[in-house]
This record gives sequence, structure tokens and C-alpha cells, in this order.
Amino acid sequence: MPSRPCLPPQFADTVPAPSLLSQGAEALLYRTYFLLDIPSVLKYRPSKPYRHPTLDARLTKHRILSEARTMLRLRREGLRVPAVLSVDCEGATEARGGSGTDMGGERKGGGGWMIMEYVDGRTVREVLQEISKRRKRFEDAEQEGVRELMGRIGRVVGRMHELGVVHGDLTTSNLMVRPDGERGGMANGSSNGETPEELEGAPHQLQERLLLRNELQHGEVVLIDFGLAAQSIQDEDKAVDLYVLERAFGSTHPEAEDDFREVLRVYGESYKGAKVVLKRLEEVRLRGRKRSMIG
Repeated sequence: MPSRPCLPPQFADTVPAPSLLSQGAEALLYRTYFLLDIPSVLKYRPSKPYRHPTLDARLTKHRILSEARTMLRLRREGLRVPAVLSVDCEGATEARGGSGTDMGGERKGGGGWMIMEYVDGRTVREVLQEISKRRKRFEDAEQEGVRELMGRIGRVVGRMHELGVVHGDLTTSNLMVRPDGERGGMANGSSNGETPEELEGAPHQLQERLLLRNELQHGEVVLIDFGLAAQSIQDEDKAVDLYVLERAFGSTHPEAEDDFREVLRVYGESYKGAKVVLKRLEEVRLRGRKRSMIG
């Protein structure tokens, strides 16, 4: 008999049942619905049986509230991040199937969750992989679209740093591209120069092509996963954020390393003090190379 998913008690009997999106060391991410019909994401931090219950409850509460406050602040300032819909940082009772259950199937204390807006789109990692597959067949407009997308990434990261927030895990998997539904051109193809006959002749290939073009030219860059975020005005912390993103481009998308220069160029123009951060980035790179050489 398959084991039940690890869920807070409030979601144990939800219909349809939340579906697991990903699982990390500290949290589980589920696709679910808020107030019956609002697509959303449940981030659940189950209690850790190896921690003292009081310490576990304090850590969980601190981390959930810190992440929620960071997202609320950034959203209030106009940055594109998922909306926070609901938070329970107390976790008075953990559901059956969770870690550290007692004989009754429940564990008192620990655990907590947050419900966020579901971002309908693809990660920058997935978009870059699609670019890599199709780049040799790109038209001039699509090449320009890649440059525009990189610029939007640089602008979003710059705005976050200007507000005194460092992400802590700034990878291409934690940046999403939300297509512009008003400019998709999917219905009749007219917005992107495709005729209805062309769409009918090759619907799947053209749909993918139009989606990618939409993402490149008009897609909205959304920052996600602020579990490691922190308030900081230190240039060093911001430079490390950029270094992590640069390494993500270099290791996961080596063919896109040249595109990352556009990210840094726009970042450098995005706020006062950004160029100082870019100079600090050069120092961080040197330290990173030395560590790689030493092993």
C-alpha cells in the first residue's frame, strides 16, 4: 500500500489532493488550490524529529515568517514575486505521514506552511535549454529577444538588490518567465506573423515556437524561492548573489555564457551602486577560481 504524502492536517483530505512538485532538505512543494479554485503552491516545512521540539518550532516559525515578509516587501515595491496567500508558522499538529509521528499518528509541535500564488510559466533554466536546441534556426527577432530577456533578468536582480535583499540561491531554476497572455498570438497567429493555415499545418511545433518567442520578447521575469533570502546592503553579499547566477549559467548553460554579459550590463545600469557591486564580483570570481585550483 503506497505511503500517504507528508501534508499538514489542513490539506490531508483536500480534493483534488495536492501534487508534489519538488522536495528539498527543508521543505516540500505542492501544487494545490486556495479557496477551492485559485491555483497555488503549498510550501510545507515538516518538523524534524532530530531537533528538540522547542528549537524546531522556533526555527520553522522564523524561516517561514522571514520568507513571507521578504516576499511581501518585494511585492509591495513592485517586484514580480509570487503573492503570499496564507501562512501558518505555528504547526500545532502534524498530520499522519509526517516525520516524527507518535503512536497516535500525530506529533505535537513543529512544522509550518505557506501558500503562494502559482506562477504559470517556465523557469529560466527551461527557457535556456529551449534556446540551446533552437538557436541555429533563430531569426533576427528571436536573437534580439534573447538579449531582451537577459536585460530583464539583470533589471529584476538589480531592483531586488537596490531594495536591500539578497536571494541566497539565485540560480536559473529560481527565476521564472511568465508569458504575456495578451501577446501570445496563439489563437490566430496574427501577432507573430503566422497565418491560421500555418498553425493548422503544424500546431505543436508552431505552438512551441510562438511560446518561446513570447517568453523572449514579452515574458515577465518572476523571482521565486526566498527560503535563503536575507536583508543586506553589503556589496559582498550582492556580488555573491551574482556569482551564484553566473556559475549557474556557466555550468548548466555553457552556450549561454555570452548572454550573461547582457545580464551584468543591464544590472550595472539598474541602480546607483550597482557598478561597485560588479567590481566586487571580480574579486569574488578570483576567490572562486583559487578555491577551484586548490580543490
